[in-house]
Amino acid sequence: MKKIQLLEEEYNVIKDESDCLDYEVLSELATDYFKPYDYIFGDYAYGKLRLKGFYSNDNKSATAINKLSYLDEYIQNYCAFNCKYFLLEKIKK
Repeated sequence: MKKIQLLEEEYNVIKDESDCLDYEVLSELATDYFKPYDYIFGDYAYGKLRLKGFYSNDNKSATAINKLSYLDEYIQNYCAFNCKYFLLEKIKK
């Protein structure tokens, strides 16, 4: 499994649909806002990368719309049809 460094954390690349993960673009957009999240999801809409944070399902900070179990519904309802996307999972130390 591929690993990357981001926001002073290490992440596993869980999914990289169509090999779309561009580390340079990701590192420019990722801010401290994403540090508390267990997962970072990125999708491309109209040639621009959008990011969203998700928590693992058992995380006490999670709400219904930011639990990982909501991801498929999020992709279906908020992402462009057949968009390229990736999912990163923070490696817990």
